[in-house]
Amino acid sequence: MDYIKARTYIDESHRFGGEMGLEAITCLLEKLGNPQETLQFIHIAGTNGKGSVGAYLAAVLQEAGYRIGRFISPTLYEYRERIQINGVYIEEEAFGRLMDPVVKAIGELEEEHKPLPSPFEIETAISFLYYKEKNCDFVLLECGMGGKTDATNVIRNTKLAVITSISMDHMEYLGNTLGEIAGQKAGIIKPGSRVVTCRQEKEAMDVIERESKKLGCPLYVGDKTEAELVTADLDHMVFRYQKETYTIHLAGSHQLENAVLALAGIRALQDTGYQISGEQIRSGMEKARWNGRFTILKKDPYLVVDGAHNPDAARKLQESLRMYFPNREFVFLMGVFRDKQYETIAERMAPMAREIIAMETPDNSRALPAKELGEVLCRYKTPKQVYVADSLEEALQLGMKLAGKEDVIVAFGSLSFIGDLTKLSENLE
Repeated sequence: MDYIKARTYIDESHRFGGEMGLEAITCLLEKLGNPQETLQFIHIAGTNGKGSVGAYLAAVLQEAGYRIGRFISPTLYEYRERIQINGVYIEEEAFGRLMDPVVKAIGELEEEHKPLPSPFEIETAISFLYYKEKNCDFVLLECGMGGKTDATNVIRNTKLAVITSISMDHMEYLGNTLGEIAGQKAGIIKPGSRVVTCRQEKEAMDVIERESKKLGCPLYVGDKTEAELVTADLDHMVFRYQKETYTIHLAGSHQLENAVLALAGIRALQDTGYQISGEQIRSGMEKARWNGRFTILKKDPYLVVDGAHNPDAARKLQESLRMYFPNREFVFLMGVFRDKQYETIAERMAPMAREIIAMETPDNSRALPAKELGEVLCRYKTPKQVYVADSLEEALQLGMKLAGKEDVIVAFGSLSFIGDLTKLSENLE
């Protein structure tokens, strides 16, 4: 099957439905010979920070000479970005070729009246086939949502179960308390794995500690309070942690927490017997890159994009803006999905802005219409301070018109529009 036909098949597989749980992905992988059983996984769950922590871990392990597969969701710039090895996206030829056995397996499942996979489950299966074919040493596997019932949790060979910052998101699926949500995230912990997390709220931390102890898994905690920040600007951050000095180039106040969490993961791997030197750790941390999370697209005026799409991410965005841009005025571009806590995000973020532009994330049925978002924003700003844009292009042009050279334009609310907004920004004068 060629790449275009493969993509079309996945798009049309929405008709299969797809329920949270492991039955469909288990049936599919059995038909494919269970390729995941030959792989070693670093499984990453959490509300915020999964991509950044994965970027640090991947960069360090690559620096140490390991072949690293990464499965990423969602993607920003290109569909094939979700399946990559050492930073190189899966080839179109390979994607189409590996779709053939998957389509055959789904046909057999259909004949047997067994559960059929969702698009995400199909992509997960293709990734396992690809990583097995390419003999990856590790696969950094990001949960799509939650953990316990996420399709990625079909794996068993988990070396590290990494749980990033947990906060309230996807409550309709994961639970209405931090403890319930943490229980879903902690579902990725497997017997024989090492568990790595940051310092969580007590309710979440208790769940992670309890689950780790129950399964006999050593728990490593990357605690940012043990790190000393030396210097931080938009280009780099220098910090000391456990008698070592590290430089990172991912911006944002929250990156100290993400970096320390990744370092705890590396330490856990070293304790398992993997050879990773101090110099390889320092070099990998400095080489790590992860776009779309407090990323600077333009200067004079500054144009910042950030995928903040839940209240905790919005809080971290606020901290970063105050940290890097004290005494500046802001023009916000906000677009969100209707199933997010957009009222809470608006209440938190709107007072920071001089003007704010409501926009709709393009080509997505989950998008909240810009007009509805604008009405919400008017609760926290005067109507003269709120604008409604019919497109990303209109929102960006309006933002550039409203902002002076000393102001800062910030686009946030979803990862879904960052790729398109990045391309539009490249054409700005």
